[in-house]
Amino acid sequence: MGGTGLLPHVQPLQRGYIRRDNAADLTRASQAQSIQLNPHPDPRSLTAIATHRTARMSDVAKLARVSTMTVSRVLNDSASVTEETRLRVLAAVEQLQYQRNEIARSLREQTSRQIGILIPNLYDPFFATCAHAISVVVKAHAYSMVLSTTDEDPRTEYEQANSMLRRGVDGLVVIPTSSIKGIPSLRDPEFQDLPIVAIDRPVEGSQYDRVLVQNKIGAQLGVDHLIDLGHQRIAFFGLAGPLYTMRMRQQGYRDAMTTAGLRPDIILISDVLRDAQTALRDVLASRHPPTAIFAANNLISRHLLHSLQALGLHPPHPIAMVGFDDFESADLFRPGITVVRQPVESMGRLAGELLFARLAKGGTDTPTKKIMLSVELVVRGSCGTPL
Repeated sequence: MGGTGLLPHVQPLQRGYIRRDNAADLTRASQAQSIQLNPHPDPRSLTAIATHRTARMSDVAKLARVSTMTVSRVLNDSASVTEETRLRVLAAVEQLQYQRNEIARSLREQTSRQIGILIPNLYDPFFATCAHAISVVVKAHAYSMVLSTTDEDPRTEYEQANSMLRRGVDGLVVIPTSSIKGIPSLRDPEFQDLPIVAIDRPVEGSQYDRVLVQNKIGAQLGVDHLIDLGHQRIAFFGLAGPLYTMRMRQQGYRDAMTTAGLRPDIILISDVLRDAQTALRDVLASRHPPTAIFAANNLISRHLLHSLQALGLHPPHPIAMVGFDDFESADLFRPGITVVRQPVESMGRLAGELLFARLAKGGTDTPTKKIMLSVELVVRGSCGTPL
């Protein structure tokens, strides 16, 4: 992460009434006894209070005894003003309950001040946590967000991204689907001027910024842990299809198994619980059933645990288990489930920061940035003791 020269450390914004982090400034402004607003203001400047008319910037300027340009500078943090003047303007803003006209501001700045977020779905905790972490950064920059889901469908992804583009979003953070030949994608020319950051998976074949984790290394960590405990028949349960994360984790599993001189056993299923139940039942009924399972994401882990419980079984007996992705109830099981944990909130936050850093640099002309985050093995009880 230290090599991402484009990335500034995002600090809370310190000035500007419209920005969310100025509650302390406003409180300080309203409580400071030394701040003197205009003792004899033009009556027209108080019309907003008397008639409940929406206050204008000129009303704030008259009450604070400054020019409208000074008010604008304080709200936009665009030029230095004295602390006394800044607090006087903020006190006037509070008294008049002034709200900036964001539509007019957008027209002046030629920006919508909106960020698009595209994720596969909202029911998977991983995707929802990523979206929330991105939204925190978006709000800190006084932007709003447009959120949509793709259902892992590249055509839906293209349609939703195109809709956001027509709405004039300033940038897009996306957990991309796998592209399919013949279906329009985020690599198409209409998106070439839109700053885009991919998270969890790259937009393959593109030069978009991306925030990824060590999928291959993480899978190796989990499988090596099982091998160190003496397991030799370890089954890999992953999602069928060309997803980048599944490919990388499957490769990590293969590498760990072949390095140990063991035979890989790869089982690919859909995201439907019934498929996991059928596959697990078949594996356990085989002539040489595995003694351990590596689940390639938290959805598969949860499906396998449901399936095991339906059979009256629970790791580590008669089968040990490691999952890629932590999940909320993993440590509530007795014993808890050993997992390869991803820094999910950091992924979302860094993706948001990377997008705003790109916007600050002028959009799409700066070099592509790739951030690779580490994972960690969290050992609980689902692997048992050495065989």
